[in-house]
Amino acid sequence: MAHTRWKLASECRLVDGHRESLELEQERQEHRLAMALARVVRDRRVELGLSQAELASRMGMPRAAVDRIEGSDTVPTLALLTRLAQGLEASLHFAIDADGAQVTLTER
Repeated sequence: MAHTRWKLASECRLVDGHRESLELEQERQEHRLAMALARVVRDRRVELGLSQAELASRMGMPRAAVDRIEGSDTVPTLALLTRLAQGLEASLHFAIDADGAQVTLTER
């Protein structure tokens, strides 16, 4: 097939009515949620003037754990989210529904 006939996945969905598998949709949703968490964590850490190492110290975790969260490379456990909220001096809020997911943070 010539490259001029290639289509992006989004083009296929629009033109052909193509729908991704449920598994792939769920993976994309998880990745969007991890990215939203990463953005909120990094923004709050910078707002507090903390380095990743300083936040990790507050959490009692290695710096690499903070790096993985901010890089969207991990799906944190509830225990890790609790430590993260304490280290950021905030409450984390997750809103998840059929249309998407949102992560917000409220300062304490």
